Amino acid sequence: MTKKHSLIISELREAYLSKKLTVRAVLEQIKQTIKETQEYNIWIYVLSDEELEQYVTGLGEKDIASHPLWGIPFAIKDNIDLAGVPTTAACREYAFVPEKNAFIVEELIQAGAIPIGKTNMDQFATGLVGTRSPYGEVHNAYRPELISGGSSSGSSVAVALGMAAFSLGTDTAGSGRVPAALNHLIGLKPSVGAWSAQGIVPACKSLDCPSVFANTLDDAVLVDGIIRKEDMSYAYSKKVPAIKEQAPVTIYLPKQMPAFYGDYGEDYRRSWEKTAAEIKEKFSNVEYLDTEPLSEAAGILYDGPWVTERYAGLENYILEHEDTFFPVTRKIICGGSQDKWSAADLFKAMHRLEEIKKQTHRKLGGSVLVLPTCGGTFTREQVDADPVATNSQMGLYTNHCNLLDLCALAVPAGFAGENLPFGVTVFAASGQEGLAACFARKLLYDKDAAQETEEEMLPVAVCGLHMKGFPLEKQLLDLGGQFFCVTKTAPVYQMYELNTIPAKPGLVRNDALGAAQEVEIWRLPAASVGKLLTMIPAPLGLGNVKLEDGTEVTGFLCEEYAIKGAKNITLSGGWRYREIEMTA
Repeated sequence: MTKKHSLIISELREAYLSKKLTVRAVLEQIKQTIKETQEYNIWIYVLSDEELEQYVTGLGEKDIASHPLWGIPFAIKDNIDLAGVPTTAACREYAFVPEKNAFIVEELIQAGAIPIGKTNMDQFATGLVGTRSPYGEVHNAYRPELISGGSSSGSSVAVALGMAAFSLGTDTAGSGRVPAALNHLIGLKPSVGAWSAQGIVPACKSLDCPSVFANTLDDAVLVDGIIRKEDMSYAYSKKVPAIKEQAPVTIYLPKQMPAFYGDYGEDYRRSWEKTAAEIKEKFSNVEYLDTEPLSEAAGILYDGPWVTERYAGLENYILEHEDTFFPVTRKIICGGSQDKWSAADLFKAMHRLEEIKKQTHRKLGGSVLVLPTCGGTFTREQVDADPVATNSQMGLYTNHCNLLDLCALAVPAGFAGENLPFGVTVFAASGQEGLAACFARKLLYDKDAAQETEEEMLPVAVCGLHMKGFPLEKQLLDLGGQFFCVTKTAPVYQMYELNTIPAKPGLVRNDALGAAQEVEIWRLPAASVGKLLTMIPAPLGLGNVKLEDGTEVTGFLCEEYAIKGAKNITLSGGWRYREIEMTA
């Protein structure tokens, strides 16, 4: 199988806008790739032409400029509900047909995304290898004899082989990060509760996180911006700040040399040493962190009483259908029965976790920790021969994350050998994804970071059609612009939808009636800011925009005469969310 061209959200949008591609043409190519890769066991359910057509037809009612995922194909792990399509969690006998979409699926479809189907997974999200499914072992995108990583195996390979621009996974112990590393992808696991898990079959309900796989950091951040919302219908959902990229105070590397394992362990060790050396060369604020407490916390997840939560979530089903489980899955989940662990064991573990959590957050507040995502990999045959030990090794640097309330961003870090991807994970405290994203962006893309100065690049606040994924983003890129972060204005601005074709935003300062508005900060070469001004038609222009932290930057503003008769969308909080209408 030859690896397919990656699907990138911004490239697809540009192709749609320029009429170089149609949504139906993209879907036809995806269907062809699905046929060519059936032996990879990626999909459990693929939508039929008739089912896809309802989503394509629905795009006719959506304006591409205001729907950042218009026509973008995505895949869904089969423990996440898609209305009218069976949810199996990779267990045929467990299957049911949900009447409504999971919360995050609904948000993505409303933004214009098109679901391609439901992907294969380690049964009941119990595994990090991608081989624990009655629907077949999912093959690695680069070397089919190797594992794909789990439990979100099919979701990662679907993106890696060009069948989706992004995909949804879940991550309780590393399932949104290990498959990213093994298939050369970005894997974003947000803070626990930042994305609602309503409509997702629970693994450990108190720890479960949806996750996203994408080919670029920008695509992962864009998806995050759409689904990072508090869901009052889901008990573990909470309001977590939007990603605002900023440099970490300290970049921690592990004090202890990570353990590497398997036939490819030495290859992974060399890649880690090379990456660590690059980090130390590129960044001046590198220190070392004792990771033994993280390892202790990781052990609690499967070798301690927390596995009881997996059993509790499926107890009623287990009691009547234990024989329907994949053998190794049954062994692990039933190992969490009440007979093995007492309530006292659980409370002791909880108390120790709180101690480690406080210690970890004290160190990581404002900083990040970088670890190898995996210390090696295995062939599928090796995992079949020893399914428990190999799986445990794949989670050495992932299992601690949710127990300690951390967010994580898995990023590619080159190749450890021929067609052998290697990746690292950037950890940060809850709500501090922006630190991880900022570091990852510089590590991945900023090859001349040391040469860049603040005087050479000026921040510009963008609030409308120049934002990422919108039609005029290309103007900023052509001017040498670099996306920096998403933030908000001070609560002193009104936003209007102007009576133009296409519709454009009008940001007007009004201290009495204003509210905070979401904006993107781009960095442009100083010489390009003047060029940008000549490209902006009246009544829009550039002026000083006050941000939520009190600083002022150059940004897009509108002359007040133009808002007469325009739709006041101030309460929507930003151009991406302009559904709330007020009297102008």
